[in-house]
Amino acid sequence: MKYIDFVDLSYTPKTTDVVCDFYVETDELSLKEAAGGVAAESSIGTWTELTTTKPYVEELAARVFNIDGNNISVAYPIELFEPGNMPNILSSVAGNVFGLRALKNLRLNNIHLPMELVRSFKGPKYGITEIRKLLKVNDRPLVGTIIKPKLGLKTKDHAKVGYEAWVGGCDIVKDDENLSSQNFNPFQDRITATLEMRDQAEEETGEKKVYMPNITSKTKEMLERATFVKDHGGRYIMIDILTCGFSALQTIREQDFDLVIHAHRAGHAAFTKNPKHGISMRVIAKTVRIIGVDQLHVGTVVGKMSETREEVSDNCEALRTKLDNLKEVLPVASGGLHPGLVPSLMSFFGKDFVIQAGGGIHGHSGGTVSGAKAMRQAVDATLQGVSLKEYAETHKELQRALKIWK
Repeated sequence: MKYIDFVDLSYTPKTTDVVCDFYVETDELSLKEAAGGVAAESSIGTWTELTTTKPYVEELAARVFNIDGNNISVAYPIELFEPGNMPNILSSVAGNVFGLRALKNLRLNNIHLPMELVRSFKGPKYGITEIRKLLKVNDRPLVGTIIKPKLGLKTKDHAKVGYEAWVGGCDIVKDDENLSSQNFNPFQDRITATLEMRDQAEEETGEKKVYMPNITSKTKEMLERATFVKDHGGRYIMIDILTCGFSALQTIREQDFDLVIHAHRAGHAAFTKNPKHGISMRVIAKTVRIIGVDQLHVGTVVGKMSETREEVSDNCEALRTKLDNLKEVLPVASGGLHPGLVPSLMSFFGKDFVIQAGGGIHGHSGGTVSGAKAMRQAVDATLQGVSLKEYAETHKELQRALKIWK
């Protein structure tokens, strides 16, 4: 079969097909041939005619069924994929095809899995509703922080920063993505010390608090670390989903730990930042929701990250839109946030999200406790429909924060 044979604009996808939306650019082929090349190389075809192809194999060909400018849609028969195997699915539709010389640019913008494949994965164990039950917070965004500096603090100081954030008003304290089990802060020591501080903060504040330790490592080590967290009273684990890989993520989810899975997307921009090439964050968001994470970083619109309003909206939609019976995943806004940005964040995200601020809490001139208080005050003011400037007149922590971050 030639590339052009994989284009059938009269084809109507079956409900069991996997459908992918691509952006394609080529300097060597017609767009129709390039589109066919994407379908061929990601299913049963290759660059030349074969003597080994059988009629029953040809029935499994992917089909380009829509071409709209440089945007194409490809339908893949479900038989091409192994149920419950996300690495297999992505190796097919987002694998070698990106390396085709004839393609100047190729971007996977969306993926739609049929219900039969969706149901072969566990999906989120907790999701938005169960996370709110766990934390007993129902009417506002969750407020979180990342321990800063992200690397270098010894265990005792790491735990102390967590304690100060919790008593100041944070619901969530988490490790940064590159903190693992370095000599200055070994994993097991950190879990024990930080959870002790969580318990103390809960006793003093009367609020539920959670700690998200980063368990990212070799898969076997991740299983051992998750077990350690659970055995020591932890409620959450954090995973760098892209650097550890979807296989490791699936393995953790399929153990069915009674732990909320927080997904950090470290490294995503290597795939997502170029609007003409790579894989969109929406695809990653949808994929890890199907696998079974409970919350995921999605961008901020404001702050230091580069994603557009439309991209962040697409990411949130992937986490919340109805997809069989999958629970909704809690979006996390993180990256360059501070109290002054809270009204804009809540205007965009609503109430069902996490405001995750690192420097915007620990950079407060009054210290971490004051930074956490300022963030909660900004949330309270916004919920009450009061401007931050007005609310700050009677809340010194917020007043100071607004002077620091303008």
